[in-house]
Amino acid sequence: MPHDTKALVASLYNDNHRWLRAWLYRRLQCPEDAADLTQDTFLRALGSRQLVELQEPRAFLGTVAKRLLCNLWRRRRLERDYLAQLALIPDCFAPSEEDLALVREAIDAIDRLLDGLPARVRQAFVLHRLQGLSQPSIAQQLGVSLATVERDLRRAFIHCLVVAEQDA
Repeated sequence: MPHDTKALVASLYNDNHRWLRAWLYRRLQCPEDAADLTQDTFLRALGSRQLVELQEPRAFLGTVAKRLLCNLWRRRRLERDYLAQLALIPDCFAPSEEDLALVREAIDAIDRLLDGLPARVRQAFVLHRLQGLSQPSIAQQLGVSLATVERDLRRAFIHCLVVAEQDA
């Protein structure tokens, strides 16, 4: 493969775009989502340090795409759960469309901020910071020790600081 980054990316894209889009379509059954995730996968690949040393491009692209797919499903599950909770609110207390858009934006920002953390660490953070549970309550709910919850919350907090610093 050429060492010129532009030629490398062009080659990667030309050789694997059709395959990756079909692979994602089989999992999503939606051509628009498959196309979007295909483009997102190549954008992520473009920023990867592994690009120059790539031995198995399809394995690499598949791994990146799986992560993006998991993020998509997680966001959709969050939105579905949020909408289910909204349906329980009486109409007189229902938020405006503008408020809903702001909440969706906030949920998406939190999801991006916590991306890359293990599930239990994310869950502990959400239970503590968004649902207001105490650390002992979280430990009981997750079936782990208090020390584990403290370690998980510290890890999530540091991760959020690093991500926020990178986005600044």
